[in-house]
Amino acid sequence: MTENDRLMELAEEARKNAYVPYSDFRVGAALLAADGTIYTGCNIENAAYSPGNCAERTAIFKAVSEGQRDFVKIAVVGGKSGETADFTAPCGMCRQVIAEFCGPDFIFLLGKPGEYREYRFSEILPYAFTPKNLGK
Repeated sequence: MTENDRLMELAEEARKNAYVPYSDFRVGAALLAADGTIYTGCNIENAAYSPGNCAERTAIFKAVSEGQRDFVKIAVVGGKSGETADFTAPCGMCRQVIAEFCGPDFIFLLGKPGEYREYRFSEILPYAFTPKNLGK
C-alpha cells in the first residue's frame, strides 16, 4: 500500500467520527507531518453553525497543539453519510489555515480511497495571504 493510499484510508476512517447532525455531510482528513506522524480529524458541527470545525482544521490544530509545524500533505474525504463523494475540496477557511502552516508545494489528496487526485497548494489557493504578507 502506498503512503497516499494509507492517508486516504485514514481519512475515510476519521470520517466515521464526524459529528454532523445538521448537514449529514461527513468529512475526514489525514495530515502527514514531515517526521512521518499522521494526524487525523473530522468535521464537528454545532447548532449555532459557525462554532463548528472542519476536518482539515481539526487535524492541523491537533498537530499544532502537539508542537508539530512541518507538514507534507493532507488527504480529504467527504460525502453524505453512507456515501463518499468523488471530490471534496477544502473550504476557504481551511485553505487560509493551511496557508499559515504550509508552503506552495504542500500536497492535497482529494477524492476517495482508490480514486483520488493530487494537487499542490499553489493550485488550490494560488494567491494565498500568508505570514509573508505581514513581513514575517
